[in-house]
Order: sequence, then C-alpha cells, then structure tokens
Amino acid sequence: MNSHGFTVPMFRRTLAGVGAACVFGGLAATLATPAAMAQPAPQCSASAVADTVSNVTGAARGYLNANPGANQAVSAAMTQPRPEAEANLRSYFTANPSQYYDLRGILAPLGDTQRACNIAVLPGELQSAYDTFMAG
Repeated sequence: MNSHGFTVPMFRRTLAGVGAACVFGGLAATLATPAAMAQPAPQCSASAVADTVSNVTGAARGYLNANPGANQAVSAAMTQPRPEAEANLRSYFTANPSQYYDLRGILAPLGDTQRACNIAVLPGELQSAYDTFMAG
C-alpha cells in the first residue's frame, strides 16, 4: 500500500481537506499549546500556525493545478472505491516519484510546525493520512 508511503486518505483528506484544517489550525494551536507556556513562540502563535496551514494548502493546490497528471489522478481517486483508488495512486506516484517528493516537500511544514510547537495542526483522520504519506 506504500510504494512511497502514500495512501488514498492522504489525498482525499489531506490535499482536499487541509483547507478545513486551516480554519481550525489556529483553534488547535490555541487549545493544544502547553499550559505552562505563557507566551507562545512567534512561529507557534495561533495566527502563525494558521498561516502555515494556509500556505501549505495553497501550495498543494497550486502544485496539483500545475501538474495535470497528478491532479487528475488525485481527483479520480476521490470517486473510486478505496482499493482501486489506492492502487491507481500508488501506480501514478511510483511512475512519477519526483511529484511524490515535491508534494512531500510542500506538506513538510505541517509536521515541522507540529513538532516545533508541540501541537496538533490537523484533525485526527487527516493526521493519520499525513503521517502515512510523510513516512514514505
């Protein structure tokens, strides 16, 4: 299922759903910031976290728009049964590893922010897909 650590939920939920996480990113940062931390580091403020999520969302969307093959593969997967979608996407990204690595690079700031700020940026179901994809 993991030729590059990719699964369908990554694209169904993360690329399509990171925008929703942007809305909740600031809330998650506010709620998940350790209580002992009176003032969050500048990169961990609610607005900075929301900006990171928004930037990643925009970059992922832009990348898919600029790469019609990847965009088509991801869009098609959203309408396919999970096993078929996973097989098709695995095949696509195995044949196009540079696109897989490009997307990993685009998504990396989400994990960087989570680690640096000790917060959850993505909802649980998106986090699982993100972790699987990034494990590559």
